[in-house]
Amino acid sequence: MKEDKLKRFETTSTEYLREEGLYGDVEANAMKHVVAAALTQRMERLGLTVSELARELGTSRAAVNRVFDPLNTSLTLTTLARTAAALGCRVKIEIVLPR
Repeated sequence: MKEDKLKRFETTSTEYLREEGLYGDVEANAMKHVVAAALTQRMERLGLTVSELARELGTSRAAVNRVFDPLNTSLTLTTLARTAAALGCRVKIEIVLPR
């Protein structure tokens, strides 16, 4: 019963966001939160500072802070891949087809 309610809520919410033209923005925000959290966790695990990572990437601390800002969705794939590589990671993007 609880799963049915959750599924109905998800479907209704998604439909509403699409109708209002907001779905893409909400999806991008959610993805950026996940990406920022994963990169932050990796940086902390490695014991790196923002300054050290900026130096490694050959960029400014402000640019690195934008990568880690969960509200800033204007992250390019190049910047994401370079940042991940500097942290010893790689990026995997998956396009999920509708059912």
